[in-house]
Amino acid sequence: MKINRKIILGCFGWGLILVGLNSCTSSHSKDKIVEDEEFCLHEDLKKSTEIEALAYDYINEQITLSGKIEYNENDLVAYRSLLDGIVSSVRFELGDYVSKGQVLANIQSVQAHELFVQKKAITSQINFLENQLKIKRELLQDGLSSLLEINEIERELNAQKIELEKVTETLKIYKAKGDGSFDIVAPGNGYIVQKAMSVGQTIQNNGEALFSLSNLKEVWVMVNIYASNLKFVRENDSVVVRTIAYPDTYYPGKIDKIYNVFDDDEHVLKARVVLKNEDLKLMPGLMADIIINKKSSSKKGFAIPNKAKVFQNNKQYVLIYKNDCDIEIRPIQIVAQNELYSYVSEGLKEGEMLVKSNALLLFEQLKK
Repeated sequence: MKINRKIILGCFGWGLILVGLNSCTSSHSKDKIVEDEEFCLHEDLKKSTEIEALAYDYINEQITLSGKIEYNENDLVAYRSLLDGIVSSVRFELGDYVSKGQVLANIQSVQAHELFVQKKAITSQINFLENQLKIKRELLQDGLSSLLEINEIERELNAQKIELEKVTETLKIYKAKGDGSFDIVAPGNGYIVQKAMSVGQTIQNNGEALFSLSNLKEVWVMVNIYASNLKFVRENDSVVVRTIAYPDTYYPGKIDKIYNVFDDDEHVLKARVVLKNEDLKLMPGLMADIIINKKSSSKKGFAIPNKAKVFQNNKQYVLIYKNDCDIEIRPIQIVAQNELYSYVSEGLKEGEMLVKSNALLLFEQLKK
């Protein structure tokens, strides 16, 4: 819609214009016409404005199911202590990003102390047996000892060395220190998504998980399927997901798995959608809508993204782009609608360019 405004300017002559003054009497003066510049889509706004060709296609019906963002269980690592002890320090908070091998906490442990005492005793025994073996070999030359005695000491020495290796490896696994404590380190890279430990807390071997770790780069959307909708949902169906936190952002995915057992608590069948989460906006715990194409009807129409519509005075409009200085406001009549699109059967032509974003902003400028 192009709009030019004309302003008629008369000739007023010299001096002040007094109340009641008639129009200019000079026969040589002529009215001047000044035209406003027509609206044009400037370059900066055009960069953020989506424009695409209209397509005439089948009208898609959709169903919307409820669901929830959850951790990827294949990536979730729950850490449990291998030793008893008392927490002496904690070096992380819920939500922190940690790197593999990073020290997260220190635990004072009697078991760690006992392992060091055992290592010290075994080392002393090995030293003793090595000295005994040396002496027996020297006495063998003088006939004062036997090969049987030497073999017995060698067997005992080898057994003690094996035991020392076991204790040393155990201390290494536990990250134990000589002061009777051990460190808890991050088993991998990721975010602390659960935490159940604090300074002074007593922990037990294989007790409650002290923390859980996930990289959050991929999450699961657990979908609730009621019996009435089972016939519409199949594995590998394409879906889009939106969350309550970002209702205007849609994440494409597909039904990755259907769990063929009804949930006793919620009385629904569960399905899973796996989504990439590079921007970390899909936070576990968020409620979500899962939109599935139900079927294609025999009717056709132009699919108008709902964000491209402008509603004013009980009428709906779209903007048709012809060039930067020729954008038309066109009224539409909706014949069908779903969560993402409204369908129009008349008043548009296939191939016409539809303004998909910034529609309301441009609409206000064109109306002026």
